[in-house]
Amino acid sequence: MEAAVDAVVAAGVEPFPTVDKCDASGRASHAVAADLEGTLLRSRSAFPYYALVAFEAGGVPRLLLLLLLYPLAAALRFLAPPSSSCAAERVLVFAATAGARVRDIESAARAVLPRFYAADVHTGAWRAFSACARRRVVLTSTPRVMAEPFLRECLGADDVAGTELATWRGRATGFVDARRGGVLVGRRKAEALREIFADEHGDAPDVGLGDSRSDYAFMSMCKEAYIVPRSPVDPLPMDQLPRPVIFHDGRLVRRPTPLAALLVVLWFPAGFALACLRIAAGALLPMPLVYYAFWALGVRVLVRGAPPPPRAERATGRRGVLFACSHRTLLDPIFLSAALGRPVAAVTYSLSRLSEFLSPIRTVRLTRDRRSDAAMIRELLEEGDLAICPEGTTCREPFLLRFSALFAELTDEVVPVAMENRMGMFHGTTARGWKGMDPFYFFMNPSPAYVVTFLSKLPAELTCAGGKTSHEVANYIQRLIAATLSYECTSLTRKDKYRALAGNDGVVAPRS
Repeated sequence: MEAAVDAVVAAGVEPFPTVDKCDASGRASHAVAADLEGTLLRSRSAFPYYALVAFEAGGVPRLLLLLLLYPLAAALRFLAPPSSSCAAERVLVFAATAGARVRDIESAARAVLPRFYAADVHTGAWRAFSACARRRVVLTSTPRVMAEPFLRECLGADDVAGTELATWRGRATGFVDARRGGVLVGRRKAEALREIFADEHGDAPDVGLGDSRSDYAFMSMCKEAYIVPRSPVDPLPMDQLPRPVIFHDGRLVRRPTPLAALLVVLWFPAGFALACLRIAAGALLPMPLVYYAFWALGVRVLVRGAPPPPRAERATGRRGVLFACSHRTLLDPIFLSAALGRPVAAVTYSLSRLSEFLSPIRTVRLTRDRRSDAAMIRELLEEGDLAICPEGTTCREPFLLRFSALFAELTDEVVPVAMENRMGMFHGTTARGWKGMDPFYFFMNPSPAYVVTFLSKLPAELTCAGGKTSHEVANYIQRLIAATLSYECTSLTRKDKYRALAGNDGVVAPRS
C-alpha cells in the first residue's frame, strides 16, 4: 500500500479522496486515526497554541521570544521537505517551553487551550472522526502535553500520540525527548500508530484522516484514507462537541496569531499605564464623577432600565435594596455603583488585598459560614444598599451558574441586575493566577465596556414573604437574568469551575 501511494504521488496525483467523500453512516464499530493541525483543526499552524502556552507560562517576555524566533521556524518549515518539519517544530517548542515549569504547561493545556481548540474544529473531519466509535486515535507533532486534555475530554479521543518534551527537575528544557521518538512527523506517526494498534494483533484503523504528504505514511496503513483539503470551511459550532467548553482560563481573549501576538506585545506597556490611570480615576474621584471619567478614558458604561432611587428618596426607615447581579468580573459592584452614581457596598467571597485597597467602594468578605454571613448581610442592609453576586464566581461564556439562595432569605427588597462586559484583548478574571491583577487586565483593554441592565424590583408575591421558598426565588432571578442576557441557566457551581480549571475547590484557607 505504501509503495503504491509513493508511486501515485510521484505521478503528481492525489492518492486519497477528499473527506467529503467519506460515508459516515454505519461506522460505530470502526476505528479512526487522524492528524490534528489542518485535519481535526482547520488551522495548519500551531503557532497560536504555542503562543498561548508561552504567554501563560512566561508572560510578555516569553511571547516576545516566540515572536522573534517564529520567522526562523517559518523559514525552516519552507525549506524542509514536505514529509518533515522537525526543525521548525523544535524551534517553536524551545521558544514556548524552555525553562517553564511542567505543571504550568499542563495547567495551560487543561484550562486555556481547549477553548481555542474548540473554536477551530474542522466540520468535515469531525463528521468522519466522530462517526468511528470503536477507537479514536490522534497523531500530532504538537507536544502531547498540550493537546491531550482537549482531545480526550472534548473530542473523545481514546489515544493521543504527540511529541514528548524533555524535562529536568520539573521544568521543560526546551528540547524534545529523543529517547521517545523526537518530533512526531512523517514516518514517526506511522510507527506510533503501529505501536498503538499492536494490542489488536496487527489490525489496522478502518479510517485515516490527514491533510498533507507528511501524513501519507500513517494514512497508507489504514483500510480507507481521506485527505482534508485546504479550502476554507466554517468551524464546527462548539455546542455540537461531545463536551462543550463552559469554563476556561487564561488572559488572552482572541486567538494569538502572529499579528495578534505582536499587537499584544506592543500594546502591553501602554495598556498597563492606561490601566493605572483608569484605576486611579475610579479610586480617587467621587462616585458621581466616575461614570464620566470612565467615558473620557475610553471605558464605556451603558445603563439600561430604571435604577431605584437612593435610600434618602425612599420612605424613611426602610432597609437598603439588595442588588442581585450576574457575575462577570470582580468589578461588577464598581460598575453598578458607577451606573447608580453612588457607592454601593458589596460582599465578596475572595478578593486580593490589592483589590480591596484600590476599591472605591466598601467590600466585605463572606466567611462561607451560613449563619455568620446571614447576620453580616442583614447588618449591611440596615446601613444601606448592598450588591451581591449569588453565583459566587465568574463565568466567561454565556451561562449563569447556580444562584445561592441565602440572599432571598434575608430581604424582600431585591432588584435583579444583568451585568455584561466586553473585552477585546485581555480577560479580567483568572482562576489560576494572581487575582490582584484582574482589574489591571480588564482596564488594559483598549476600549472595555460594561452593560448594566436594571430589572424591575421583585414583586412581593415572588419573594419569601409572598410564600415562595428561597430556592424558588433564587431560581426565578437566575432565569430572569438569563432571559435578559440570552444566556443559559446551569446547575454548575464555584466548586465545579475551580475543579475544572485549578484542580481545587476554589476555597482559600484563612491565615492564622
